[in-house]
Amino acid sequence: MEHVSSSKAHSPEKDDDSADTWSDDDCFVDAFGDLAALPVETSERRPTCLRCRRPQKVCLCPFLPTKPLDVSTCLYIVQHPAEESRVLRTVPLLAACLPPGKCNVIIGRRFNEAKNPELAEVCQDSRTLILYPGPNSRNLEDFIQRPQEGDITHNIILIDGTWSQAKNIFLKNSMLHLPKQVQLNRSLSSQYVIRTQPSNICLSTLECAAVALSILECNDIFQEVLLKPLKALCSFQLEHGAQVHHSKEHLLKNGMYDKTMPKNKRKIKRLEKLVTDHNCLLR
Repeated sequence: MEHVSSSKAHSPEKDDDSADTWSDDDCFVDAFGDLAALPVETSERRPTCLRCRRPQKVCLCPFLPTKPLDVSTCLYIVQHPAEESRVLRTVPLLAACLPPGKCNVIIGRRFNEAKNPELAEVCQDSRTLILYPGPNSRNLEDFIQRPQEGDITHNIILIDGTWSQAKNIFLKNSMLHLPKQVQLNRSLSSQYVIRTQPSNICLSTLECAAVALSILECNDIFQEVLLKPLKALCSFQLEHGAQVHHSKEHLLKNGMYDKTMPKNKRKIKRLEKLVTDHNCLLR
C-alpha cells in the first residue's frame, strides 16, 4: 500500500513556519499514512507432509511402512464431509500405508449411479463387502479365501464418520445395501483413545480396515503395521496435553456420565443399548 501523507508537509514552496498552520486533519492523515505503510502480516498454513497429511513438525512417516503394503483387497471409504475437516483423522494414515488405488475415498452424504458411477459399479460387484454391523451382517471370517476357490479379490466398503453419521449414510443410500453386509466378530478394544467412542469396542476406520485386511489377506502383520502410526499419533497427543477419552459405555457403566440425560425416549434407549450392544462400529 502506498504511503499516504499531507501535501503540505512535502511542498517545497513552504518554509518551516508553515508547519504551524497544519490542521488536526492533516496530522490524522499523516499518522494514518505511517500506519498504512507498515508491512501486512499474512497467516500461513503450516507445511504439511505429502504422505501422512500431517504438519511436518508432527510428521508420522517414521511410523509408516517403508513401502506400501502388498494387498489384493481394495478399500472404498465412504466419508461424511465433516470428517474431511477434522485434525485427528485416521483415513490419511490408512491411505499412506497402502498402494495407490487400494484406498479410495468418496466424500458425501448421498450417492447415486449418475453422480457416483465408480461406487455404483463397486456396489454391484459380487466380490464387494460392506463393513457395517447389524442383524443381517455375517462375520467377515466367513469370507476368508479357501484354496479351492482360487484367487478372489474382495472390495471392502467402510463408512467413515461418527456413529450417527455412518448410520444416516447407510440408511439413506440404497446403493450401499447391495453388497454383502459383514461385521467383525473379534473382541477388540479401540486404541484410538484421544477421541470419544460410543462403546468400548467401537473401532476407528483405520482399525476396522486393519482387522479386515488381516482377515481377508490371512496375515496378522497387516493389523500390526497399520496400527503403528495410530498408536504413535495417540501417544504424541497424550504427551502434549490430550486426555484419554473413555467411551460413553464406560462412563455409563461406572456412573461417570456427567451430561444431562436426554428426555427423548429414543435417545435414552440408545444410551442403554451402549451398555449391552457389542457390535463393532466405525468412528
